[in-house]
Amino acid sequence: MSESSLRDRIERYYATVPLLFAEAEEFGPLRLFVRKEPGAPYYGGPNHARPTSASSAVVTAADIARVRARQRELGVPDAFEWLAEVTPSLRIRIEEAGLPVAERPLMVLDPDHRLPSQPLPEGVTIRALAADDPALPAVLALPGLAFAAEGTAVGSAGRTELAMAAEKLVTDGTASTTRPSLRAGHKTLVAAFAPDGTPLAAGHYHPANATTEIGGICTLPTARRQGLSAAVTRALATHARDHGIRTVFLAYAEDEVARIYARLGFRPAGTTLLIANQPARGQL
Repeated sequence: MSESSLRDRIERYYATVPLLFAEAEEFGPLRLFVRKEPGAPYYGGPNHARPTSASSAVVTAADIARVRARQRELGVPDAFEWLAEVTPSLRIRIEEAGLPVAERPLMVLDPDHRLPSQPLPEGVTIRALAADDPALPAVLALPGLAFAAEGTAVGSAGRTELAMAAEKLVTDGTASTTRPSLRAGHKTLVAAFAPDGTPLAAGHYHPANATTEIGGICTLPTARRQGLSAAVTRALATHARDHGIRTVFLAYAEDEVARIYARLGFRPAGTTLLIANQPARGQL
């Protein structure tokens, strides 16, 4: 697959997968995905549905202001996301609007690459979750604990904190709102479990047009440094391939994490640009 073809696939993915959960509102050369149901808000970005290519579309300060006004009307944070290589001029316009831009390098797994085996600690198992899996609330609670303790060092949050966070997601209805996506196949959750059933690491993917981005890879802070994130990433990639996905990619924020993905066979594949500190898209 050529690099331009790969970029086209990733760009189409960013323009398509939110439509599983959101409606697209058009703002000239930009579009904004608006959630149909409660969940982490999606982003604005180049309007890939326009006849002209995103790279040739001219984005003005007024276009950006219109999207931001709509986000304020919806009560969601400023959020934009796009491929740096496809729409390079958008960064300048976004920064001129006073929004800080962060870079998230992308990595892709070549379709025919053979994934290396990943040994697991004794008694640990990995599985994809069904919609009615009783472990679902705890798996959904994992990212909040993991990303609150940045880095890959072993932390203090463990089973007790996870159980408390999971109970909150049951009470507020988050677990219930996630089940339909799992049931419909719009989202796949994979987790590694301790012998007692406690989820130790997890991640997800949303498939669209034989392409997917693996995301939300996280490990319970007390369970880090055991190769669990790598094992879950491998399991997600394998599951996606087994279900007809040809292009598997992911983004990273830390070099140490990139080295884990590289050992699995992922290679550099461009850069996603987004507003610094914007909510994780599609996390729920």
